[in-house]
Amino acid sequence: MKRAPSLSPSPRRSSSLPPLIGHGARGASLDVAKLLRILPHRPPMLLLDRVIDIEPRKTARGIKAVSANEPAVRGHFPTQPVFPPTLCLESMAQLMCVLIYASDALDPSCQQFALAGCEKVKFRQSVVPGDRMDIFVRVINHRSNIWKCSAVVSVDDVLCVEAELLAAIQDVEDYE
Repeated sequence: MKRAPSLSPSPRRSSSLPPLIGHGARGASLDVAKLLRILPHRPPMLLLDRVIDIEPRKTARGIKAVSANEPAVRGHFPTQPVFPPTLCLESMAQLMCVLIYASDALDPSCQQFALAGCEKVKFRQSVVPGDRMDIFVRVINHRSNIWKCSAVVSVDDVLCVEAELLAAIQDVEDYE
């Protein structure tokens, strides 16, 4: 019989998973290889190219270069390609997941990040192929396994998307 995953937080990271980000890792940078060890996403759904700055329990900055060759861009819209704004929200959520991991609140070997809600979402400017999305996430608050963050995507210092994201960290049960 399958049980629903527990919502209780696990206090420690598994010793089998080496830390990719040290404690107090202000200014840490993560490339795609390290992101693939933290996030369950794989291309084309990996929507971060690099995390350029992390301050655990506080903020994170990341980048995503938007290419005309991405599947979502090719079909949205063929005559005037635009990076879908909902995928901007997904890139914000992925950066939030990395921030939570850096805060020692997530062990990818036995827990998963679940986006639980989006509030105050505003799509202000289109993101088009050739743009470099600058993504910024700031922790508003967290209690136990629930995190709330504000996030923005900008291109060349022009605000494109803003939102408040709510996430839960869930224990993953092995269903054999």
